[in-house]
Amino acid sequence: MKVILTLSLLLLLGFISNAQKKDQLILPYQEIPDYPEKYSAGSVAARMVDGLGFRYYWATEGLRVEDLAFRPTTESRSADETLDHILSLSTNIINAARKVPNEGGVNYSELTFEEKRRRTLTNLKEASDVLRKTNDAEFETLKVIFKRGENTSEYPFWNLLNGPVADALGHVGQVVSFRRTSGNPSNPKVSVFTGRLRN
Repeated sequence: MKVILTLSLLLLLGFISNAQKKDQLILPYQEIPDYPEKYSAGSVAARMVDGLGFRYYWATEGLRVEDLAFRPTTESRSADETLDHILSLSTNIINAARKVPNEGGVNYSELTFEEKRRRTLTNLKEASDVLRKTNDAEFETLKVIFKRGENTSEYPFWNLLNGPVADALGHVGQVVSFRRTSGNPSNPKVSVFTGRLRN
């Protein structure tokens, strides 16, 4: 009986381990997608989001509990709090692509690290896919919309690039710096230039 129970437990652990490995493999941006054949507003905007997704993937790959808790000063955000902010920015990005208003008050701190990572990467991949299919004329209708109660503010798509996209890139750089300082540097084989791991 003990042998059967032990074998059953080992099989279950094996299935869980394989499921976790497969789950990691299906997250987008382990590699940056191939570039499009021609330039358009949509392909360039999508490529910027893809670059952010690739950097985020590798900045967050293999983060430990102590990395997430790290903060350079007592006044600074921790790495985990920085990931909350990046998730919020990724939500702004996908909402602009979908033409959906951003409504404040979302608390991401209750999510696990894995949930935050998955949502952020999924938001970026979906935004990239939508933007890539958006023709030049449609970009005139894309707005960054913030809704706070009865008040609504709209900004042109340009503000998404210099706002949430650029801001998220800066914060991803912070996560890379934080993890290096906490003793867990990013994979040195990551090439942000090629969007691949070096051999």
